[in-house]
Amino acid sequence: MAVNKCIKYLLFFFNLLFWLSGCIILGVSIYLKVNQGGNQITSESLPGIDLMIAIGVIIMLLGFLGCCGAIRENRCMLLLFFISLLLIFILLLAAGILGAVGESKVKDWVKKRLEEFTPLSTQPPEVKEDVEKLQRQLKCCGLVNGPSDWTKVPDSCRCNRTEPDCKSDAVYQEPCGDKIISLMEQHMKVVLGIAFAIAVLLIFGMAFAMILYCQIGRKDSGATTTNA
Repeated sequence: MAVNKCIKYLLFFFNLLFWLSGCIILGVSIYLKVNQGGNQITSESLPGIDLMIAIGVIIMLLGFLGCCGAIRENRCMLLLFFISLLLIFILLLAAGILGAVGESKVKDWVKKRLEEFTPLSTQPPEVKEDVEKLQRQLKCCGLVNGPSDWTKVPDSCRCNRTEPDCKSDAVYQEPCGDKIISLMEQHMKVVLGIAFAIAVLLIFGMAFAMILYCQIGRKDSGATTTNA
């Protein structure tokens, strides 16, 4: 029995899309990491970007493996590819469930991480500099409790009374922790959107890989029977 060329090239096309999705994840992750500007506060409170970079690299490698397995009709590569996709799908599913169930716990965890930096006036100069940079960028003051996180409110907390975020005393009242959590939620929406698209690709990829794997097996069995 000959291998279905349509399935073969559909799997190759899928793996090309899979490889491109890995490139997108890698690119978005690097952008988010660079966009932090080396800020110690956001690095501590927005974890997982390094993990996303690793996932992007792994997906790119798997896409390449699947392309080779499809074109060369290599059953070993296809089986390895199928198992890898199944593991990634299970991990994505588990991560999605945990993310949906434990969203409030993640917010509490971020707040606890930020509380470690308070009181801000006792922190090392480099931490204070990062906090002030964050305050200017996000138009906020303090990390958890607002201006009271500082013994002496720095100039980076000062604001123009005409600004919407400038509530009273010409000082930003909203703590940066709330805005960091908002940033985290925005990033998570991007990540979840990409993860959903990848999950759909994984299902098609596993189906095509197993169909092609079985067809190659039947072809090899037929060839062996004919030679015998």
